[in-house]
Amino acid sequence: MSKHGTPQDVDSNRAVLVGVDLGPGASFDPTLDELQLLAESAGDLTVAKVLAKRRSPDPALFVGSGKADEIKELVLVHGAHGVIFDQALSPAQQRNLERHLGVPVADRTALILEIFAQRAQSHEGKLQVELARLQYLSTRLVRRWSHLERQRGGVGHRGGPGEAQIELDRRMIGDRIKQLKERLEKVKRQRGTQRRARERSGTFRVSLVGYTNAGKSTLFNALTKARAYAADQLFATLDTTTRSLYLGEAGRAVSLSDTVGFIRDLPHKLVEAFRATLQEAADADLLLHVVDAASPLLAEQRAEVERVLEEIGAEGIAQILVYNKADLLPDSQQPRQACDELELSAGLRVPRVFISARTGQGLDQLRRLIAAQAVPPDTPDRSVVSQLPDGTAVPSTPPQH
Repeated sequence: MSKHGTPQDVDSNRAVLVGVDLGPGASFDPTLDELQLLAESAGDLTVAKVLAKRRSPDPALFVGSGKADEIKELVLVHGAHGVIFDQALSPAQQRNLERHLGVPVADRTALILEIFAQRAQSHEGKLQVELARLQYLSTRLVRRWSHLERQRGGVGHRGGPGEAQIELDRRMIGDRIKQLKERLEKVKRQRGTQRRARERSGTFRVSLVGYTNAGKSTLFNALTKARAYAADQLFATLDTTTRSLYLGEAGRAVSLSDTVGFIRDLPHKLVEAFRATLQEAADADLLLHVVDAASPLLAEQRAEVERVLEEIGAEGIAQILVYNKADLLPDSQQPRQACDELELSAGLRVPRVFISARTGQGLDQLRRLIAAQAVPPDTPDRSVVSQLPDGTAVPSTPPQH
């Protein structure tokens, strides 16, 4: 299992995955496919999957003792070195599970943080990941010093080396968190200066947003002829990349930015830590919301992106829905029109285009849709710049809520 928890975790990577259905209103993936992809992205090999159903999490073990025994048996049978839960665990639940199962236990949050730590390349990205990891670790310090708890004897005994070390660690982590926040605030101010400079120059800003592995970086490269890193894996891109994209249809260049992907149950602390990076999307004039058209969870993934956009204050920005990977759709699911409109919510209709960033299918139509939004204000008759295949005009003004 990868080192999701502490530096003392084992180096082996055989993991048992656990998902718990907590009923209506709670997120649950009965296949655990996404958790398996996350585990693979972190370097873990899935050897077994366990599903459970509960009305509410058990305060001590999250699952019941019987299900915990079942998980322990699978750990022994498969020689697993760790267990990963698809839901967030409290520090006490994580601690109790590790004692019960005899192996390290990670939750979805720890797994995502591990992947972010592996993938961060820029100085800013590394600062943001470190902040999120320290905020997560600060509530879990006790598990690092359990051996000192045993040395002290009784549970009721207070004080001792364990508590002293925990307090020291907590203070050091608190100081480091303060430093990181100050440095990221400086980055935020620098970005603000750059943003104001772009505004003065009249640059039209377009940002790619979407669920992780929807194909944003591949589309970014296809549109700009750049060589940004793109891979068929979760969170291949963490750092924002910006390039100029010339649109002959609009008679101008726009700036196009590739941003970090979103995912279900993205830890709030991670969104908070990456606020400076996500601000690129919140400050855009136009969002290209890239969707994996071939995903069986398309609707859920699209809704999750909309939720995060609302969290960062970007819900009112004009959008184009870009249904990528259309080449992977079976004939029975191929769209009747390559471009149409979709109602995201009551009274909010946005252009939708089916494309394949890999083959180039639909990219010309996408460029025309971007141009329709990017035409300078003084362009004569800018109310209609593009038309859908059926003759429907695409307005250049942002959709109104």
